[in-house]
Amino acid sequence: MKLQILQENLEKAVSISSRFASSKAQLPILGNILLSTHKTKIHVSSTNLEISASVQVGAKIEEEGEISVPAKVISELVENLPRETISLVGDKEQLKISSVGFSSTILGMNSSDFPKIPNAINKEKSISFTQDDLVKALSQVLFSTSLDETRPVLTGVLFLFSKSKLSLVATDGFRLSRKILNIDTPLGGENKVIIPKSVLGELSRLNSEGEPILFALQEKDKQVVFGMGGVVLGSRLLEGEYPDFEKIIPKSSVVKILLDKEELLRAVKLASIFARESASIVKIKILKDSIKISAESSSAGSQETSVDAKIEKSSPEPAEGFEIAFNYRFLEDFLHSVAGEEVKMEFSGVSSAGVFTDSNDSSYLHLIMPVKIQT
Repeated sequence: MKLQILQENLEKAVSISSRFASSKAQLPILGNILLSTHKTKIHVSSTNLEISASVQVGAKIEEEGEISVPAKVISELVENLPRETISLVGDKEQLKISSVGFSSTILGMNSSDFPKIPNAINKEKSISFTQDDLVKALSQVLFSTSLDETRPVLTGVLFLFSKSKLSLVATDGFRLSRKILNIDTPLGGENKVIIPKSVLGELSRLNSEGEPILFALQEKDKQVVFGMGGVVLGSRLLEGEYPDFEKIIPKSSVVKILLDKEELLRAVKLASIFARESASIVKIKILKDSIKISAESSSAGSQETSVDAKIEKSSPEPAEGFEIAFNYRFLEDFLHSVAGEEVKMEFSGVSSAGVFTDSNDSSYLHLIMPVKIQT
């Protein structure tokens, strides 16, 4: 292998790929990245067997070939080279790197030991999303995934395809987020898959100047592949049955509350000062034309904040005096995910999930289970 490449191009590719190398793996090859050439491109690839990344960038290829080298070594080395043309020469299991006034030899490993990973995506068999739409949708659901590895399916996001729509669903058993996206091309085969949070989080970190994000399933390999601007991310799918989330979405409510998002967020933050020492509980009490957010702590004191609200009752019984409690962190997470200026809260009872929506986005739904108040 012999080629010349701009330092900034190689640094970008190596910095992305090196994030997926595994330094603690029992297989030493997983701590490496694979450099392979094809025509006018170099592919920089890595995998931890859960997620893989392959980044292709342009280069002047004089002789094709491939070599596997330690990710940490080449990443730190390329990062500190000047922004000049770099020469790479692979000879057996050594990679020689040189630029103006610099030369280095990195000891590599046999590339044949490197796992096979996807380095391309078939556009004709994939679904295309605008980068803004998918990244925004992920920001509205990822925070609801579970950290509990004993229930693996809850650590991922359910992708549920139905005709021209895609529902993204995440839950940890205490809250649930659902975002619906319109898609142009329906998915063939499986109509629902569970994708690990880790690869979706990495997808959100990539910025490819408005390039569309391509999505494809490799059902035989039980793998999902994303492509964007020369970067291909692959991930295994999570296996198991996702909970029937439709059952827990309340079909009706006794009261609807419309209020300013920033005012509610400020009230929740004020309450959190005391809630932190009291099981993170904040109470919401409905008054005539406002709500009261309160929290108390046996060691720190108490507080309450009034927030103006538009209150609609769907029951002849007065909603005034209705009180329900939530974990303040869950409320904050939802409010930070809302793009609009107003939010709507709907309650059907003190023991039923509260429904939270963005008044300007009917495609986004969030549920939070209430905390039982000790009386």
